[in-house]
Amino acid sequence: MTKYKILLLFFILISLSLPAHVAFADTGPKPTMQFEFKQALPDGQVAIMSGILYECKQPDCSDATPLAEAGPQRITCDTLSCSALSYGFSPYHKLEIQFLDGKTRQSNIFETAGFDSRYTVTIRPDDLLVEAQFSLTALPPTILILIACLCALVVIGLIIGLIIFIIRRSKKK
Repeated sequence: MTKYKILLLFFILISLSLPAHVAFADTGPKPTMQFEFKQALPDGQVAIMSGILYECKQPDCSDATPLAEAGPQRITCDTLSCSALSYGFSPYHKLEIQFLDGKTRQSNIFETAGFDSRYTVTIRPDDLLVEAQFSLTALPPTILILIACLCALVVIGLIIGLIIFIIRRSKKK
């Protein structure tokens, strides 16, 4: 019996001596959206007060729901720009911005442009026009790595082909 008590005591001491680690399940990159505003108003510039990003699964945004604030997921705005971070965006969106001039303007319906999306938002007198900006950072990192590998293979293939061509040509002379 004492053999089992010693073994039990040994396991208890080992488990107490091991450090307790906290596991973080929320790691890794999350998709983002950056909104750059440009003015198209005759009165001059207006500053942003707050913003709501509506998420939609339907192309007509008939099922629009605001992006929920959960952990780091949210939309934040300063006086000249807005940015959003999410665990995963819906395919379609609509932006609603309240400005310091007292007006609330809504945007057209727009699609997610990529993992790290960038948009230009034109402030018009009655609404907003959101247009996606193309950037390589909008592509997921794995696709960028795949493209780089394919380009490297093509370049290596061309170099090897050129070397073979030069060797065969020199043997003919």
